[in-house]
Amino acid sequence: MQFKDKVVLITGAAGGIGIAAARQFAAEGAKLALVDLSMDALKAAAADLPDALLLSANVAQEEDTKSYVEQTVAKFGRIDVFFNNAGINGDFKPITEQTIENWQRVLNVNVIGAFLGLKYVLAVMQGQKSGVVVNTASNGGTLGAPNMSAYVASKHAMVGLNKTAALEAAPFGIRVNAVAPSGVDTAMIRSIESNAAKGHEDEVRKKFHEAVPLGRYATADEIADLVLFLASDKASFISGAYYRIDGGGAAMSA
Repeated sequence: MQFKDKVVLITGAAGGIGIAAARQFAAEGAKLALVDLSMDALKAAAADLPDALLLSANVAQEEDTKSYVEQTVAKFGRIDVFFNNAGINGDFKPITEQTIENWQRVLNVNVIGAFLGLKYVLAVMQGQKSGVVVNTASNGGTLGAPNMSAYVASKHAMVGLNKTAALEAAPFGIRVNAVAPSGVDTAMIRSIESNAAKGHEDEVRKKFHEAVPLGRYATADEIADLVLFLASDKASFISGAYYRIDGGGAAMSA
């Protein structure tokens, strides 16, 4: 019960990685505040977590972000762990065919949303002089990917934001790190497969698996395992880091 009575706030909590982390934190005794855009999706995903505080919010809107942080503090009195996880992949097209609307939508959620979460949660943690943040980046935060310019740019931004937040938070005893998955067996990867070649998802999946040294996607629980480690006291001297969890993919790049 390493997180017994710790308050854990998770955005993107109705998604595969978010809800997997929520269940693992709950099993370790945490008190949960779970945020997602759709309350219906959140209720369905968290049906087995009846004690969780469920909060509907658009993370890209400042007032919504301020509200979900304030409601968490009003309910629990503090925030010990923030899993800054909300993100979308957007439309897949070459740069020459991308729309400004798609770019704005992806950057609003993946960059502005992540920034706003840090802005308001770090203020709470600074007052406590304690806390841990785990940001969700991606292996796309250091690599390129054809037809995914908006997503890749947003995750490169997340890597820089993670480093800066860690430096600003350190004087307050707060640690900030990022997890950077490759393909994870969730609804998001199904969307990526469909975007890559609609109607040929099985072939795309096979190629994606073959590109991973371990030959498969990660599970959401495997990503959550790393999130919990980074949030735990076992990672007490780790901050400002970016952890690729990609089945050996990092061994094939600089």
